Amino acid sequence: MSGALSFHFDVDGENFTMAGQASVQVKKNLRRLGLPPEVIRRVSIAMYEGEINMVIHAGGGHAEVVVAEDAIEIVLQDNGPGIANIEQAMQAGFSTAPDAIRSLGFGAGMGLPNMKRYTDEMDIQSEVGRGTRITMRVLLEN
Repeated sequence: MSGALSFHFDVDGENFTMAGQASVQVKKNLRRLGLPPEVIRRVSIAMYEGEINMVIHAGGGHAEVVVAEDAIEIVLQDNGPGIANIEQAMQAGFSTAPDAIRSLGFGAGMGLPNMKRYTDEMDIQSEVGRGTRITMRVLLEN
């Protein structure tokens, strides 16, 4: 692969049934590029968790996936309420999801921990009342 490829997705926060569509498309794109199954799995899980979080907590957002020679970078950006306490939000089981979302089987407080678990690097920038930007990288073995 020469040069970087970039994929952009809008995540609709009003349509819960469409949540996960961007991660499905990323998986298909990475398969077409012939990337290793384990890399595709890790990227897909991290992307899905982030996408669901944007729908549950932020009313949607945008995702940018860049495939380069050495890594896949995922940038998730929203204009939601922001994360008041990132350290607390990173604790497995901590959730601010409303009961209606939990009754659907989501909001168990594993989104951010799973995003970190399945990526090699993760950075969260968030400002209360302004939104959140999460940058994740999955390194590719050369």
